[in-house]
Amino acid sequence: MNTFTTKDGTSIYYKDWGAGPVVTFSHGWPLSADAWDAQMLFLGQRGYRVIAHDRRGHGRSGQTWQGNDMDQYADDLAELMNHLDIKDAMMVGHSTGGGEVVRYVARNGQKRVAKVVLIAAVPPLMLKTEKNPGGLPLSVFDDIRTGVVNDRSQFFRDLSLPFYGYNKPGAKVSEGVREAFWLQGMQSSIIGAHDCIKAFSETDQTEDLKKIDVPTLVIQGNADQIVPIDDSGRVSAKIVKNATLKVIADAPHGLCTTHADVINQEVLVFLQK
Repeated sequence: MNTFTTKDGTSIYYKDWGAGPVVTFSHGWPLSADAWDAQMLFLGQRGYRVIAHDRRGHGRSGQTWQGNDMDQYADDLAELMNHLDIKDAMMVGHSTGGGEVVRYVARNGQKRVAKVVLIAAVPPLMLKTEKNPGGLPLSVFDDIRTGVVNDRSQFFRDLSLPFYGYNKPGAKVSEGVREAFWLQGMQSSIIGAHDCIKAFSETDQTEDLKKIDVPTLVIQGNADQIVPIDDSGRVSAKIVKNATLKVIADAPHGLCTTHADVINQEVLVFLQK
């Protein structure tokens, strides 16, 4: 397996396929780099170098007790970019991975970054606060923590339904997709899965978004039940200086899987601009 060791001794797994212009991928919670299979195959076959890593505490990377927060996630990504000497990359992030990409840019600048794509990403802030009245109450995230602690296997099975919109009337449910979601979730460590909930829900990235000035594409479905579009994608697209918002009709949170053909084409067109 391709791995490298971070400054704090954590092993980070990554895939590095193909040759050509670089596209990096940062996955959502509680998944792994495998969540990007459709995009990596599609772009790799079209002459791009595609790179995706498993966030610490997830997938095949090290299961650390500490460091399961957005700053460390971004620093791990920075070490990967430096390790591979990546230049002029288009950085793509889904959900929590979108927060990771945004925090990376805020902490490291854009010398290695040509473009950014945020797909159903958590910024600017998911938690409801006085300054963010449209967010979700803390009780929502406490319930997620309870589900992870008490029976995360069943919780991940149940979560796959709204994640992919399979709980909607008339939805065509793939049990295979649900099993893949469960498998990736169960590869995460209990501490990594637990602490990441705070990272993706309570990290205010409003100021981070203001630091992005490379071309940015914000993609989200208007049927996202996990990260509501009105308090995430629509807001981020207004904050980022050079952003374009693309709303995918009836698409759920897991749209990179359920609407892979649409996402692949949108990303490819943005790459080629």
